[in-house]
Amino acid sequence: MIAGHICLDITPGFDSTAQGGFHHIFWPGKLINVNQATIATGGAVSNTGLTMSKLGLDVALNGKVGDDGFGDMIKKLVGLELAASFKTVSGQSSSYSVVLSLPGVDRIFLHHTGTNDTFGPEDIDEKTLADCAMFHFGYPSLMKRMYQNDGCELVKIFSHAKSLGVATSLDMTLPDPKSDSGKVDWAGILQKTLPYVDFFLPSIEEIAYMLDRDLFHQRKLQAGSEDPVLAYTATDCSRLADKLIAMGTAVIAIKNGIRGYYLKTANPDRLSKISILDKSRIDVWANRELWAGSYKADKFGSATGAGDATIAGFLTAFLRGLSPVESLKVANTLGWQNVREVDALSGIEDWQTTLTMAQDKNRTRNPLEIKDPGWVFDNHDLVFYGPADSRNK
Repeated sequence: MIAGHICLDITPGFDSTAQGGFHHIFWPGKLINVNQATIATGGAVSNTGLTMSKLGLDVALNGKVGDDGFGDMIKKLVGLELAASFKTVSGQSSSYSVVLSLPGVDRIFLHHTGTNDTFGPEDIDEKTLADCAMFHFGYPSLMKRMYQNDGCELVKIFSHAKSLGVATSLDMTLPDPKSDSGKVDWAGILQKTLPYVDFFLPSIEEIAYMLDRDLFHQRKLQAGSEDPVLAYTATDCSRLADKLIAMGTAVIAIKNGIRGYYLKTANPDRLSKISILDKSRIDVWANRELWAGSYKADKFGSATGAGDATIAGFLTAFLRGLSPVESLKVANTLGWQNVREVDALSGIEDWQTTLTMAQDKNRTRNPLEIKDPGWVFDNHDLVFYGPADSRNK
């Protein structure tokens, strides 16, 4: 089950004549001719869930929409069968975004949170959840009830899923510092939630913001005009991951954008509490520290949903019995597939094609250099092994 944030994305099509910047294009009273709009679903439920479905898994999507036109469109776009676990409520409006993607201008989002803000434990399809092997929840930082009251309802959702014997997974988004979400005590919320989370998959910026605000601002300042992920070190990832493992989670997979994926896992005792992890695989997954570089895209459409795609790849690989190294490579392969196209899903291949791509050692990778002490690059596996990895003990 993939649950949490779902919305409708409406993206008007601007042609190449829309030049000169935002203020040159938009001014009061002006009529702007646009091309056909792209209408698609967005959010973790859609992006991660539909990607996992394309990879061949049996997926249930669990979002919340209103009984309005946008809600009907969302359910039809994801597929009525996959949306069978959606909660539809009257008197509330569905979430949507108008995405202004102008030539030469970073995207501008006009976003209405809608029913995502009212999503709560009662909106989880209990019967379907009980039949699932894994429960993945995305974007609590964009859902008001999930971070209000010290995150008590987020804790309730995950503790209940664990009580049913379901493996659990959590993804975040970077809070707006000026929003209510940006002002809450995320370290405190994670402290209460992570004992019930088996897989935690934030980006490096998201988790730095939540656990070490000074580091977040320092690295952003250090990066200047470049992508902030380039400023973070392996030691930063390791230190943050240690905090998260101490809070109670089992597997930390940190998205680092163009630099790929960092992975750190807990000890065998904590890994044994993942319901779907066979005993024979515990030693393979316990006490690991790895970093796998991303693949260089032969063409670039956009990064819309790229993080969600990598999560879908990582979780699918785990569910299909792959090792940590193989799972990271599949995750990076899904990110590569995603960024080739403008939307979040059309670039995604089937599972066998994806696995073949992930096993291809000749595919071009983006440059990745790790200078931190104790990190060793393996020329066979084509990944970096960290100082805490069981292979180096």
